Amino acid sequence: MTIAVLNGSPKGEKSVTMNYIKFLEKKNLKHKFKYFNVSQKIAKLEKNKEYFKKEMAAINDADGVLWAFPLYYCLVPSQYKRFIELIFKRRAEHIFSGKYAAVFTTSIHFFDHTAHNYMEGICSDLGIKYAGGYSAGMGDLFDPEERKQIEYFGRNFITSIQKETAVLINYYPIEWKNFNYKEKDNELKTDQGNKKILVLTDSTNPGSNLSGMVRTFWSCFNKGIEIININELDIKGGCLGCLRCAYDNICSYDGNDGYTEFYRNKVMKADILIYAGTVRDRYLSSRWKMFFDRQFFKNHKPVLSGKQAAFIISGPLSQLPNLREILEAEIQMNMANCCGFATDEAGNSAAIGEQLAGLAEKVAEASTAGYSKPRTFLGVGGMKIFRDQIYSHLRFPFKADYYYYKKNGLFDFPQKKRKERLLASIFLFLTRFKGFREEVYNHRMKDEMVKPLKSLLENI
Repeated sequence: MTIAVLNGSPKGEKSVTMNYIKFLEKKNLKHKFKYFNVSQKIAKLEKNKEYFKKEMAAINDADGVLWAFPLYYCLVPSQYKRFIELIFKRRAEHIFSGKYAAVFTTSIHFFDHTAHNYMEGICSDLGIKYAGGYSAGMGDLFDPEERKQIEYFGRNFITSIQKETAVLINYYPIEWKNFNYKEKDNELKTDQGNKKILVLTDSTNPGSNLSGMVRTFWSCFNKGIEIININELDIKGGCLGCLRCAYDNICSYDGNDGYTEFYRNKVMKADILIYAGTVRDRYLSSRWKMFFDRQFFKNHKPVLSGKQAAFIISGPLSQLPNLREILEAEIQMNMANCCGFATDEAGNSAAIGEQLAGLAEKVAEASTAGYSKPRTFLGVGGMKIFRDQIYSHLRFPFKADYYYYKKNGLFDFPQKKRKERLLASIFLFLTRFKGFREEVYNHRMKDEMVKPLKSLLENI
């Protein structure tokens, strides 16, 4: 059999992910693995339709498809996202329909589940029989036990094709509403004071719902707010995964395009950020993905701390909880405050206008108050992964991150809390005695849990 390996790494063959796939190839020598470096060659695929057709024809001849890529910002790299868009745009779904496919990723297990959810949904939209996914850690190939698991994954994928194994379907088509939003200037204006509000949008159609919603949002304020279309930014390409920025946060594109200068001078200096986009397949546009991926020049630093952020989305966001989770994680990981989402799903222009007015008031009030709600697991769990990785094996090459985390107290390991550890050790020792154990667990636990809180409230 022939397996079409769709390589999502912008680095082509010089990819950690592809070394894992080479391992699978070595373990399945009876079968042919044919590699397509679609992310690395995205410009050619986009500009040269004949080349695109040639690659599609070769994929069509394969017996199975292996989507393989490194995780970039909770999803696929922007170049891979654009390739997926081209499949739908150029009506090439039939190339994939009915084939068996699997997904293989490499990462530090930071929101790898959202990338896999997205790709499983895309497989469903393409009519692909999804045979499963595997999320490998960056160093798993060095572990003999992990190699056994990877080998089983590959063998199981090929067996599924051979036996035409029935697959589970977890994602179904998205239902879109045929609705045209009619914008209306908001008469009640919100006073944003001296707060800088920046709206970033990727709308290419002035008559679209998204454009109308952005204009309505603009009308909600008594002072001007800045609206910038990210399609007009000087961005030469997506993140290359080269890690040039890891040493000093200088991107390899610096001097060749204006992205990092724009991000530092506009995004990082705004008080309120509004991200406006239209749902494209099961995410936003590949342009938005490129914008988010290029943020990596700052590496893993939460540079939007203290800011307010919100989203204006055109499309069925409520049917895409995976997308919402990704967008919320983007804000929480930057330690900004997510004020919510306004969408056109209501299918009623007046109701949508009220949402936008409410959102405008909410972001302005929260910014004035300096409000930031507690981060959930999305932000807390994500930062712990970064903390541990940057302290250990990612200390090199991410030198800039390491010194930033050290300077700002982000290496907040629990073992540093010596008093808490000492008390816990004492009580663990005391629980060896039956009388103490029964008194605490059977009679005093609930009272002792609230005792410090009651004491605090009495003194407020």
